[in-house]
Amino acid sequence: MSGEGAGAERGWQQSSSGRECPQPPEEPGCAGRGRRKEDDGKQIQEEPLDSLLSSVRQQVMETLTQLSHSQLVLGVRERSELVNTCMKSVFSLPSVQAMQERDEDRAEAIQTLYRQTLDALQTLRSALFVEDPTPAGLKSILEPLGPWMNSGKAHERARAVKSNVPVLNHTLLTLPFFMSSGFPALGLLLGRLIIRVGDPDEEIGREALDGITILCTTLELQKRARDKEETDKKELYESNKRFLGPYNPVSPCQNILRVIAEFGDFLGPQQVKDLLLAALEGLKGGSEAWGKDSGEMMQLASEVTLSSVLERYRHRALEVIPEIMQGIYVHLSHIQKPRAREVALLPVSLLASSFMTEVVAALLMCPLPLDSNAAEMWRQLILRKPSCDIRDLLDLLLTSLKEKPVTKKGRASIVPLAAASGLCELLSVNSCMGHVRRIYPQLLLALLIQVHYHIGLNLPGHVVSCKDTKKDGQPSGFVPVRWVVKVVKILLLKMGCSYEATFLEDQGGWELMGQAENHHRGVSLLARAMVHYSCQELCRILYLLIPLLERGDEKHKITATAFFVELLQMEEVRRIPEEYSLGRMAEGLSHWDPIMKVLSIRGLVILAQRTEKTTKVQALLPSMVKGLKSVDGLLVVEAVHNIKIIFKGQDRKLMDSSVYVEMLQILLPHFSDSREDVRSSCINLYGKVVQKLRSPRTPAMEEQMISTLVPLLLTMQEGNVKVSQKCVKTLFHCSCFMAWELPKRVYSRKPWDNQQQMVAKICKYLVDTHRDSAFTFLSQSLEYTKSSRASLRKSSVMFIGSLVPCMESIMMEDHLNEVKAALENLRHDPEASVCIYAAQAQDSILASRWRDSWPLPHGDSWVCGPATTHRWSPSCENLPTSHQRRSWIMKALGSLKMPLKQ
Repeated sequence: MSGEGAGAERGWQQSSSGRECPQPPEEPGCAGRGRRKEDDGKQIQEEPLDSLLSSVRQQVMETLTQLSHSQLVLGVRERSELVNTCMKSVFSLPSVQAMQERDEDRAEAIQTLYRQTLDALQTLRSALFVEDPTPAGLKSILEPLGPWMNSGKAHERARAVKSNVPVLNHTLLTLPFFMSSGFPALGLLLGRLIIRVGDPDEEIGREALDGITILCTTLELQKRARDKEETDKKELYESNKRFLGPYNPVSPCQNILRVIAEFGDFLGPQQVKDLLLAALEGLKGGSEAWGKDSGEMMQLASEVTLSSVLERYRHRALEVIPEIMQGIYVHLSHIQKPRAREVALLPVSLLASSFMTEVVAALLMCPLPLDSNAAEMWRQLILRKPSCDIRDLLDLLLTSLKEKPVTKKGRASIVPLAAASGLCELLSVNSCMGHVRRIYPQLLLALLIQVHYHIGLNLPGHVVSCKDTKKDGQPSGFVPVRWVVKVVKILLLKMGCSYEATFLEDQGGWELMGQAENHHRGVSLLARAMVHYSCQELCRILYLLIPLLERGDEKHKITATAFFVELLQMEEVRRIPEEYSLGRMAEGLSHWDPIMKVLSIRGLVILAQRTEKTTKVQALLPSMVKGLKSVDGLLVVEAVHNIKIIFKGQDRKLMDSSVYVEMLQILLPHFSDSREDVRSSCINLYGKVVQKLRSPRTPAMEEQMISTLVPLLLTMQEGNVKVSQKCVKTLFHCSCFMAWELPKRVYSRKPWDNQQQMVAKICKYLVDTHRDSAFTFLSQSLEYTKSSRASLRKSSVMFIGSLVPCMESIMMEDHLNEVKAALENLRHDPEASVCIYAAQAQDSILASRWRDSWPLPHGDSWVCGPATTHRWSPSCENLPTSHQRRSWIMKALGSLKMPLKQ
């Protein structure tokens, strides 16, 4: 036992009542008294909660009461914890009757000990208030009673209600209780007492009404004190008792209605909010805690309280609507009975009938994704009477859906996503489908734009935490864009567009819609499906889109344009002025965003299918092709596929060959794209465009065809069967157009690894036939040595090793230095085969006539000879046998293999 505990034992004295009570030992300073209170709190916690066997509780609380008369040492939090500890120790005891039945021999002693313990608790609470007679001090004493006043056990509720009365009496009779800020926690205390007026236990109801009478008297005394009116407390109390009573056990709701009417002068916004939330507390607890009849009585008391307060004081709740909605949301998690949940949701519909905007704004702040409680609050707006105006509700949601999810300061906003979630819940109510159809085009487009905004957007602090989503098998992380896509899908299904939704499912359109690089493709697929299945709302959507094309930021415009372009297939487009169709698409060709260029090309291609637009669209072909320069390969493929459609309907004789050449120039750089589908498509399209070329061959055509040879030859060696086949076909088309007589082995897709002579023949043919382009071949092959794919690096090194010796008569020093640097770097390539072939390429070049300018690897014996200070002889014959090329090459290969073995 600690020193404080031993001192306490030595300090036992007889009290004036004859009972032993602990007296505080002399201990200097406030800190010592604070530690003493903590020790007493621990001592009372050690008492059993199922029996009352000794007076320890009583003695500890009397000690704490005496300590409270000394200088203030406890803060609000410590005082609240102390009250909680003492109340739990006393209120958790079984009923007196149950304890007496368990120990009949001590029945009378238990009754006495219980009464004394309860008196000690009341005395302690009053003393703590005297210690700190402030609003915060009173609140810290009254607030912990809440859970006990709503207990499912009658004896616990009775103890809690009776505990309010002494404290209220103390404020009324022993102190000039005047507070300029009003009575603290008035709404909370009043709400809890009102609910207890409707308690199934009549005695509890009477006690609660008596507490309300004292509370009312205290408030009126405060009011009259401010007005400097002298009042007889007892007379005022009796007057209020007659007005609020008598207690009606048959219909306690009559008392509740009178109480709410009488307290109107004392209820401000915060008090109304607290009163409403206190009424919700009475709805907690399951059927195990309350019997059927008792539960119904409590629900009725809560319902009457909520309805009456909002009917009389609804206008006062306006400024605290967000707090009320949040409180309802929190309480719903603890209310299980269907009827009790209906009662708890009453304030939602009652407030929304008068303050729709404020209620919707509050609901938009619910945590995302919505759990079943938040979803029920949204549905409450239109399912329960008085229901709000559905048109106004949908208009408010549409307004929120038009907001950006990122504010001007760069902060994430949940409002649009929350609005989409709220709309999703309203779509589950069939009665509002007619109103949804009224603004269906606006809702659809707003949601599609929100999909684009939410791509890659994370909302901090909003992750899946509710049970509902786990049942659906959703991932643990909440991905906003997936949720908005889901709402789009639900909207389509509710509007009868099941074929369109299925089409997108089959084509992977929903996934495309939620990806940054493919969003426009997903939107285009949706619009295409709606045109194909003749959606009834397309005309409304078309006319809505025309002004939207010029509004908003780039994401807004891309989504709107992607949808609009596909609608150009409709017959109704003929009625639109040309400036809004052809004019807009022509302007898009010069847009800085590549996606807008590609969408504009798609729109023009669709318009070209109309006879009256064909000529005008064909005149824009050069602009279409020029716009594709420096555009991503996937977009280029998409655009060229569309442009080919225009080619099919155009007279080849009238076609300017420069357009074809320019298109070939755009496709060629994408032969080395890292994506297989892009490489394959570009090579294939290249060949098809070549097939459209006609004589006479212009210098531009010939130059372009020649520049295609090396990329095709090297790409053919990458080991991808699909890509290699496309290369062979395209090379064949180029050869036919140019009337080349290429070696037959050029078309072979076999690896070059063991066919160095064949590579040498190909290089010799290229240099001999196209001598002026030899440096172009070299430059292209050097560029391929930088490829991320090892197969291309290897084939380019082998090609250089055979090409350079064929160029010895025209090779310049700067080009040779560039080759030397590239091969030296490749000897350290992470791919072993590239290292080996780089060394072999060096060997091949050394065998030619430039040995005097090629630095040999460090360590060869001839470096110490005359060659260190003199230029080499270009003749191989002048080298000593030990210094010929094979000696250092084998050493280089050996040194390369050593680290590989290690």
